[in-house]
Amino acid sequence: MVEKTQAGQVLSVASECVPLIKTGGLADVAGALPGALGALGWDVRTILPAYPGLLARLGKAREIWSDPDLFGGPGRVLLGRVGAVRIALLDAPHLYARDGGPYSVAGKDYPDNPERFAALCWAAAALARGAGADGWRADVLHAHDWQAGLAPAYLRYADGPRVATVQTIHNIAFQGLAPATRLAALRLPAGAYQTNGVEFWGSISALKAGLVTADALTTVSQTYANELMRPEFGMGLQGVIAERASALHGILNGIDTDVWNPETDPEGPAFNAARMTGKTAARAVLAAEFGLEQVPGPLAIVVSRLTGQKGIDLLPGVLPDFIASGGGLAVLGTGDPLLEAAMTEAATSFPGRVSARIGYDEGLSHRMFKGADAVLVPSRFEPCGLTQMYGLRYGAVPVVAATGGLADTVIGAGPASLAAKAATGITFHPVDGLALAQALRQLVTLHADKPAWRALQRRGMQAELGWGRAAESYGALYRSLIG
Repeated sequence: MVEKTQAGQVLSVASECVPLIKTGGLADVAGALPGALGALGWDVRTILPAYPGLLARLGKAREIWSDPDLFGGPGRVLLGRVGAVRIALLDAPHLYARDGGPYSVAGKDYPDNPERFAALCWAAAALARGAGADGWRADVLHAHDWQAGLAPAYLRYADGPRVATVQTIHNIAFQGLAPATRLAALRLPAGAYQTNGVEFWGSISALKAGLVTADALTTVSQTYANELMRPEFGMGLQGVIAERASALHGILNGIDTDVWNPETDPEGPAFNAARMTGKTAARAVLAAEFGLEQVPGPLAIVVSRLTGQKGIDLLPGVLPDFIASGGGLAVLGTGDPLLEAAMTEAATSFPGRVSARIGYDEGLSHRMFKGADAVLVPSRFEPCGLTQMYGLRYGAVPVVAATGGLADTVIGAGPASLAAKAATGITFHPVDGLALAQALRQLVTLHADKPAWRALQRRGMQAELGWGRAAESYGALYRSLIG
């Protein structure tokens, strides 16, 4: 039997986790939060699917659970360690041994995604109740996004030891819908299909299942928590969340400040944050790597999924004025084919001033933040956002829409905040082309005032961005649930 730690034991359920698999910010959270909680005395295990190639990275591992019929085939869980994170991989080749990404191939979702992630939740619920071979039992099961939403439901609807549950919403736009006819196939009781259960406009919603059955709900910034109760942000679930408002907590994400540290980052030239040396050299390297001129104005970057949510469609309309005022832009990302084409076309229209790389490269992203003067994040909604935090950390001033976690992490450069020496970036609202164009004009003006610009960069670089505060908040929440 495994002895419990002083703080308690937590099973984190996620569909992706750094450094094993990443498509978005969820992976960063799932990878960094366990270590921060561990520093506070919590014993955290993270369970995720064994996508192709992941078992080989688990190192020394042992099987702790198996099921001969896990949604269509055998499955087993192997426990090991990747760096500082205790990882439990659900090995079920009939569900996860595929050539595409974690959720889709060639831009189309796998048709059996409901079963694929129901299997993850089923295994997680079993392990949380102590069914593993080593006897480890969770005090808290922490479910991340829709892929883990059925785990609190399986615990709620089944008999057995009580496990406290937390459901975190990273992005409510993704809800894990399945036809109502698959209720039994997903191992949900008939009574679960009702308006105060898993039913959502005639379908089953895995995210709603977590929202109505978990003991506590969290999301990744306080502003996003407030926004989710409004129809323009709640994506049809605003009423459910409003009903559970007393159980909802906005806990701002952090970033891994060891990985994202400009002074120790091996990518690009050496950088001294205190003296702000190295930024000019890094800017030159960035411009050369993207084939850009050494522009007289601010060199901005976009490191993002190229989607409408991220406001990328606003960029073509504002680029002519920004370029005319001396700015330059380097883009790294992939997403909507039309927006990929729009960024490529912008690079063709402004050679030497705009350049785009379609795809993703982690090392290149670090070099971009190190060399950029500013990072643009014009998202229409942003639960938390990490890009703006990387920008703050690296002296790349964020230009962000005043929504969600962007509003909670960037202090806009208005007259009062500049006078109080508190501003850390530029914010704009509403999220449209006119407001973004005005924000870029402010960016050009501030960049030209070198003392004010350096002060803005320094304040951003001094912001508290690590996971310590978030881990303390999660720890307090866990304790309130387990007594």
